[in-house]
Amino acid sequence: MESDDAFDEWVMNDLVDPPSSDDDDDDDIFMCAAHMIIVDSINHPGRIGSVKGHDVVDRERLFWHGLLYKDYFSDNPTFRAKTFRRRFRMRRPVFLRIMNAVEEHDDYFVQKRNAAGVLGLSCLQKVVAAFRMLAYGGPADALDEYIRIGESTALEALKKFVVAVIEVFGPEYMRLPNEQDTARLLAIGESRGFPGMLGSIDCMHWTWKNCPTAWHGMYMGHKKEPTIILEAVASKDLWIWHSFFGMPGSHNDINVLQRSPIFARLAEGEGPQVKYNINGHDYAMGYYLADGIYPSWATFVKTIPEPQGNKKKYFTKAQEACRKDVERAFGVLQSRFAIVRGPARLWDENTLHNIMMACIIMHNMIVEDERDEHGGQYDYNFDDMGQYICNYDDMGERVSVSHNAAPELDAFIQNYKNIKNKETHTQLQADLIEHLWHNHPDLYNY
Repeated sequence: MESDDAFDEWVMNDLVDPPSSDDDDDDDIFMCAAHMIIVDSINHPGRIGSVKGHDVVDRERLFWHGLLYKDYFSDNPTFRAKTFRRRFRMRRPVFLRIMNAVEEHDDYFVQKRNAAGVLGLSCLQKVVAAFRMLAYGGPADALDEYIRIGESTALEALKKFVVAVIEVFGPEYMRLPNEQDTARLLAIGESRGFPGMLGSIDCMHWTWKNCPTAWHGMYMGHKKEPTIILEAVASKDLWIWHSFFGMPGSHNDINVLQRSPIFARLAEGEGPQVKYNINGHDYAMGYYLADGIYPSWATFVKTIPEPQGNKKKYFTKAQEACRKDVERAFGVLQSRFAIVRGPARLWDENTLHNIMMACIIMHNMIVEDERDEHGGQYDYNFDDMGQYICNYDDMGERVSVSHNAAPELDAFIQNYKNIKNKETHTQLQADLIEHLWHNHPDLYNY
C-alpha cells in the first residue's frame, strides 16, 4: 500500500462490495478492520475506550485482589479478628458464609474472563465493595483506590448483592416467629414482668436525599425533608422479627400501622395461639409494647402519660424500659450499616427497599452469631412455658391454618374486632400494673 488513506479506501470498498470469488479469505477482512482501529486510535488519541471520552484504566485487579486477601482472609492476615469485626461489622465466618452463598446463588459474582482472556473482578472484590458501601455509607467512587472497582461496577455489585442476600437468607432471617420462637419470646417477656409480650414496636425514618422533586410533598413530614419509614418489631436480644418498609415520610405511626401486615396472620387465624393468665384474667393474644401514638388495641400495651400513684409510676418505668428494645435495635442497625443512618443517595425506591431488607437480614445474622458466641446470653429456659402456646383444639387435635384455606368472613371480622378491642386493652394494662407491683417489685428499681 502506498499510504494509509489508500489502504483504508481499499478496505472500505472491500467491506461494502466484498468479492464474490471462492478464494475470499475472512482473515484478510479481519486484519483490515484491526488496522483501521489502530489507525483511528493514533489519529484520535482521546478515543481510547469503548465509549467516547472514557479512559481505559489498568487497575491491576489481580494484584489488588491478592492484597485484599492477604489483609483479611489469609491464614495469617495483616489485620486480625478484632479489626475485621470493626470494619466489616461481623465476624469473618459470617462474612464468608454470606459471600459463598451469594456466589453460588448469582453467577454475576463468579469471576470470569473477558473477551481478551483477562480475569475480571473476583467475588471477594465485588462483595467487599458492597459491604463497604453498606457499612460506611460512602460513595461508590471511593472504593476504587483500595478495591480497584469502578463506580458503576460498584453500584451494580451493591444492587445485585442485596437482592442475593434477600433471596438466599430472607426465608430464614426475616421469618415470622414460629412456635419455638414464640415460646422463647414469651419466656423473655415473663422474666421481665410482662407475660404475653412478643416484643416492642416503633417506626424509624430514613432520609431520602435524592427523592424526585415531584415526590417531595408525599415523602416530607415532620422531619422537614423527604424520608421513608421502617416499621419494626424487636426483642430484647435486638432480633428484628417484623419489618415493613416503604411508606412515605408524610405518614405517622398510625397510618403505617393501617397498611402494615403485622396482624394479618392473627386476623386470618394463623400462627401459634398465645394463651396466658394475668391477675386472674385469661388472654388469648400476645401484645407489643408501644408508645403513646399507637391506638388502644388489645395487641398493644402503652405507657401512662402522667402516672398517679406508685403502682402506675412503677408500671410506666418498666414499660418504657422494655419498650426501648426497638429503639436500641434501630440504633444498632444504623451503627452497623451507616448507609441507613445517613441520607440515601440512590434514586430507585425498590433499590432502597432491598438495601434496608438486606441490612436487617445481616443484622439478624450478626445477632444470632454473637448470641451463640457469648454463651446464650438471651437463651432463656422456656421448657415450662409450653402452656402459653396452644396449637391444639379442645379435642386435642392439632390446629393448622394456611392462606390456601381462608377463614370464614364472620370469623375474620371477629378476629379484627378482638385485635382492636379497647376494653381488653384497658383491662390488660390494669392487670399488668398489679402483676408488676406484686410479682416483680424490685426488677426496675434502679
